[in-house]
Amino acid sequence: MGRYTGFIAFGLMLAAAAAYSFLPADNAAERPASSAASETAAARPKASDGPASAAPQGSGFDFYVLALSWSPTFCDSEAAGRNREQCGEGKDFGWVVHGLWPQNEKGWPENCPTPEGSRVPERIGRTIIDIMPSMGLIGHQWRKHGACSGLGMSDYFKLVRQAHDTIRIPTELSDVDTESRTSPQAIEAAFIRSNPGLTRSAVAVTCDRERIDEVRICLDTRLGFRACPEVDSRSCRRSEITVPPTR
Repeated sequence: MGRYTGFIAFGLMLAAAAAYSFLPADNAAERPASSAASETAAARPKASDGPASAAPQGSGFDFYVLALSWSPTFCDSEAAGRNREQCGEGKDFGWVVHGLWPQNEKGWPENCPTPEGSRVPERIGRTIIDIMPSMGLIGHQWRKHGACSGLGMSDYFKLVRQAHDTIRIPTELSDVDTESRTSPQAIEAAFIRSNPGLTRSAVAVTCDRERIDEVRICLDTRLGFRACPEVDSRSCRRSEITVPPTR
């Protein structure tokens, strides 16, 4: 039965892609400002919704991009190098956090000066090593992005954890044991279906040549879903991409 899993998942994603075409475009740039604001308010988690209600509040930017990387694609690339923490023998990570990036409506800040320094102590890094499986990645993300959040180091990585826990990974994409081909639109549709309030204008799927690379989800500073036309415009334009297996 296991050898048919990839085909079943592929069939589900093709069906999702067909349904996807009937979803509303939700392009904030094409709607009145009051309509876009209403959608954002409706999608934002309420105070009773859990961890997002206590999200540390950053400053100096407009919103966040949570980048979830498909680890098998990264580990099959030259960029993986000697990253044994993520890609060594016996490692079978699926979706991992590439980063939580402060973003502006146009462009983004990076490599900001911070009194906390550039090195992430292991005691902090180990609190999220299960979702960002490399101390090198953790340190790089703090220096390039976290330092621009207006948050202290501990609060920034607390927020990374909260943002990660806000997202529900689609069942058919959580543990892929057979390589399959699907469309970026089907992957977007699967994430939208699994995350009530997420819209097409708040998520982008990127590709590495012909393989799935990342899913990027836009969040406001309280970790509610929000539209991000500039990020969405960078979605993968291929009609089909490969999803490598986790093992």
